[in-house]
Parts: sequence; C-alpha cells; structure tokens
Amino acid sequence: MSDETILTNAWLVLADKVVPGTIVLIGDRIADVQRGRSDVLSARDMDGDYLIPGAVDLHTDNLERQVQPRAMARWPSRSAMAAHDAQCAAAGVTTVFDALCLGDLGFDKERVRTFKDGVADLDALADADLLKAEHFLHLRCEVPAHDMLALFDPVADHKRVRMVSLMDHSPGVGQYADLDFYRALRRRGGLDDAYIEQRIGELQAQRERLRGPNRRALLDRVAAGRVAGRCLALASHDDRTVEEIAENAADGIRISEFPVTMAAAKAAKQAGMQVIAGAPNIVRGGSHSGNVSVTDLLREAAVDALASDYVPASLIEAAFQCARSGATLPEAIALIADRPARLAGLYDRGRIAPGQRADLARVRLHETLPVVRQVWRSGERVA
Repeated sequence: MSDETILTNAWLVLADKVVPGTIVLIGDRIADVQRGRSDVLSARDMDGDYLIPGAVDLHTDNLERQVQPRAMARWPSRSAMAAHDAQCAAAGVTTVFDALCLGDLGFDKERVRTFKDGVADLDALADADLLKAEHFLHLRCEVPAHDMLALFDPVADHKRVRMVSLMDHSPGVGQYADLDFYRALRRRGGLDDAYIEQRIGELQAQRERLRGPNRRALLDRVAAGRVAGRCLALASHDDRTVEEIAENAADGIRISEFPVTMAAAKAAKQAGMQVIAGAPNIVRGGSHSGNVSVTDLLREAAVDALASDYVPASLIEAAFQCARSGATLPEAIALIADRPARLAGLYDRGRIAPGQRADLARVRLHETLPVVRQVWRSGERVA
C-alpha cells in the first residue's frame, strides 16, 4: 500500500506567490510541488480550493473555555482537552501552543487547576497518539504571584515546553492600567466594591514585593534551560510602555506578545524584538478591552506573527482579512504559519515546499469568509 497522497486542482499559497497546482505527499512530508493539474487517477481533486500551510498558534487559551464553558460549570478536564484539540484541528491549526497560566493573583484560582490538569491530560492523550494537532506548552508565568515559581519548577524541563512568557495582571499596569476598567471587570464577576478595593491594595503591595525577585529568578531558570540546549522562546506579555520594552530587551526577551499600545509595539520593533498580535482583534475590528488595533499595528509594520489568543478559528479568518486589506495572500498566511513557526524554532513547518512537514489546510471562500474544509497533519487527514 502506497503512502503517497496527491492533492490537485488547488490554488497553492506558496511563500511568495499563489499558483494553480498539485502537492505530492509521501509519508509525513511534502515530496513535490507542481504547477498545473495532475493526471494521476488516484489524485484527489481539491475543486479549486486554496491549500495553505497548517497554522502555527503560539498562544491559545481556548482550553480554559472548554474546561469552564459556563461560569459555574467545570467540564471533565481530559474531555475538555480532546474537545479543544478537535476545535484547533477543525480550524486548520496543526501546531498548537497551549498557553497555561502559572500563578494566582486571587481572582482566577481555577486557572492553576487548569494548568496542572492540562499538562497531565496533554501528556496522556499525546503519548497515546490521540490528538489531531501537535501540541506544545506555553507557560504563562504570572510574575507577581506567590505560587508562580513553585508551579514552574516541576515542569521547567518538560519535553513539550517550548515557550515561556512573563505576565503581570496586577491592577494598575499592563492590560489593567485603567483601574476603572479593572473595577468594572471584577464587578461583572460578582464582587462587591469593598472587596475589590481591598484586593487592589493587596495586589499592588504584593507586586511591589515579589515582581523583582520572581522575575529575576524566572529569567535565570530560562537561561539555564537554554544553556542546557533546550529551545525556549521567551516573551513578555501585554507591554504598555517604552520603559517596559527597554527592560525586557535588556533582560534578553526577544518577543513582545500582545502589546497594548502602538508606542510599545514600535519600541519593541526598534529594539529588535518580534511582535505577536491577536487575530481576534482583526476579525472583530478592534480590541475587546480597548487596546491598540492590530490593523493599525500592521499598517505600521509592527507585527511579525498572529496568535489566536482565545478563538482558534480566528487565525485563518484574520489572515484572509489581511489579504483584503493590502497584504498579499502569501504575506498574510505567513503571519499565521511560517513566521510563528520560526519564532518557535520549528523550521520543518509553516510553508508549502518540498521537505517540509505535510501540514496543510484546504480552504474555500464563501463570499469573504474562509471555510476550512479539510486538514492534514504530518500527511494524515485529521479534519
């Protein structure tokens, strides 16, 4: 039985152009890329749809939404992981970085449980070859949290950890610099004003004590891992000011993830950092929390890659939207495939070219909406 698969009569989105053609897969690799239609009888007709490289998502916390589909309803964790994986694959995401939170600032205690369960469930399902996408771990480290380092140390050498980001969700900084917005958010969570004010004071004092030593300790641990030969992408999160960018760059951080202001994004680029922005921001036409528009960042050449953040399907939709707004389709698809793959040191995927991993998504446009029809990961059909 042959392990050759031929996909023909498709528009192939290559690194620098879009051509009508055929892709030959052998095993888990792309063996050949040909112009024109194949006359091999076993070739599978793509009906003129697009074939794009499978998306590489460096940050998704979609698992949290599967674990807790409603505020008071927690779903069995392993079932949630399987559902999360299926959603990613169906959205054309073939490489997933599960962004799991390490550290509790007093309002999201369930996130720590989701992290612990998520690592165990990912190991169990991946080792049993039951996941459709390939999953890695992105450790989102809440730097001012009491428990962050204690949670980090047991997984620091985990084989699936490929990315670490430094977060600070303290009130008054980053995404929560606007304290009125922060108060309104906590009120929607059912908390009364007196308790909110108490916690704001406590968390600001805690940040003053712990941010510096925790940050230094975490950076030292990541540096030790790199010296030991592990490939770890290191990112900052929700950067707001030029000063924050300068501190991060001085500490060897080379990725700014979801900068919340134009000034921070531009400063990151000027410092030689790579910028990851949220695809939902593009699809929705702006930020859900009042942050800078990613469309504006793209106009200023201040974005290197997109991540789905909280909606896996946003990646391909955002890329096609970018292609309607001035970018070429190869440039737009690179934002969700080739560029994130390279940021993470995954040079075997993200492009349609001979020798690359056979991670592909078949996409048809319905008016302006890209609809994912089929997905292959390592040459195997997974959706």
